[in-house]
Amino acid sequence: MSAATIWWGIAIYVVFASVTAYLSRRGGHKSMSGYFLGSRNMGGWVSAMSYSATTYSAFMLIGLAGLAYQGGVGALGFELIYLCGVTLVLVFGPRFWRAGKTFGYITPSEMLGGRYESKALAVVTALASCLFLIPYAAVQLAGVGYLLQGMTGGAITFTSGAILATVLAIVFSLAAGLRSVAWTDSLQAIVMVITATAVVLIVVNRLGGFGAFFGTLQRDHPGMLSVPGTGFFTFSTFLGLTLPWVFFSISNPQVSQRLFTPRSMRDLRRMLLGFMVFGFIYTLVAILWGFAAAIRFPGLQTGDLATPTLLSSGLVPTVFGLLVMIGIVAAAVSTIDSILLTLSSMITRDVYATAGRTTPSDTRQLALGKLVIPVIAVLAYLFAQLQLDLIAILSVAASAGLLVMVPAIVGSFFWRRGTAAGALTSVLAGGAVVIYLEATSTTWLGQGTGVWALLVSLGLFVGVSLVTTAPREKAEQFLRITKTRPRHEQETGVSQPDQAS
Repeated sequence: MSAATIWWGIAIYVVFASVTAYLSRRGGHKSMSGYFLGSRNMGGWVSAMSYSATTYSAFMLIGLAGLAYQGGVGALGFELIYLCGVTLVLVFGPRFWRAGKTFGYITPSEMLGGRYESKALAVVTALASCLFLIPYAAVQLAGVGYLLQGMTGGAITFTSGAILATVLAIVFSLAAGLRSVAWTDSLQAIVMVITATAVVLIVVNRLGGFGAFFGTLQRDHPGMLSVPGTGFFTFSTFLGLTLPWVFFSISNPQVSQRLFTPRSMRDLRRMLLGFMVFGFIYTLVAILWGFAAAIRFPGLQTGDLATPTLLSSGLVPTVFGLLVMIGIVAAAVSTIDSILLTLSSMITRDVYATAGRTTPSDTRQLALGKLVIPVIAVLAYLFAQLQLDLIAILSVAASAGLLVMVPAIVGSFFWRRGTAAGALTSVLAGGAVVIYLEATSTTWLGQGTGVWALLVSLGLFVGVSLVTTAPREKAEQFLRITKTRPRHEQETGVSQPDQAS
């Protein structure tokens, strides 16, 4: 596909997305809550599409397709386990939502700091989120770079693609905060799922239909349809990849922060159901995409080239290939701008606002938050320039670092005995273990980083909490308030602060 054709397609996408972002500026976005949470008034449909676009990034049609290309059907099991993990939202979603409504929390870090009565915990978890999420944002930028470079045979460079995604993410984030991101995400999610589904059906048809498609796989690549498959997936590899994904919905702050935004419990349920349907369809599409590339283009240097190679081949009509390419770019941008918003809100709310003796005004916090957005984007861009391979593995490695916060998050809702010291120790020591294992490529007892991240942080959280003093009054208040309320309150979104708050 020519570079000119791709640039024209991107230009059309930018125009539509920019108009959508501009229209989203109507409404309140001049406060921290308005800018970063959409005034806690997001509808179910928009929330579902935004949640989907934020979660399913360049990882899917590039990363997951690459895993399917290299590891076969094990990649399907890996992603389906993630979908099962999203059911954690059924348990934690209402609790996040009520905590945010009652106490006015803007970020998950602020919620942890409030629950354990520790500003230090809010600061540490915010900084840890930056440490692990900036590389994850860089993965999305790299995905766009690899995609455009692969589809044009190098006519569009990796750097050009990464710069494009960086600029778009900054623009959409600054336009109107979450309201802008949610609206553009909704547009992007629709483009993603419709175009990717249509094109994979065309590709399968051109390879002889589903019967011939799977027959060819069975004949020429028998390992791809069996377990353990081609040799890429072992039990330890599978466990190390899936464990961070199981807890993704509560460990990744750019996702869990969305649990503060629905207008009501009804909208929260619609968000989850819409996401599950979207995710199941998109998962099957990505797996079939990887299988198709294995049939037509065996022997690629890396699985990350599967999608770009397929899109630029004769199997995909130019117009459809262009639409899928736009969908992937949109998916990556939607994830990046969500990360930018979340991290900037954390730096502002949990680091800057707690640094001095007095709390800065809402206006000053918001002004700083907007200034931080391009800084974080540039840091992610610089990391992307390392051009590390295998997007799926890097995505999971970043999520493994965020696993260290899971014990403290679970404990905040279900364990009165949890303490700030336990939470701080688990995050700091668990994070140090993750950094060491990833930096030195060390494997303990054959298990991946995610396994040790969770075990170390869980052990320290429980152990240290048992020998330190818990904030009993705050714990009782928090657990009482975050329990499910009567049905009329769930449906209307009405939330009255507890008298003890």
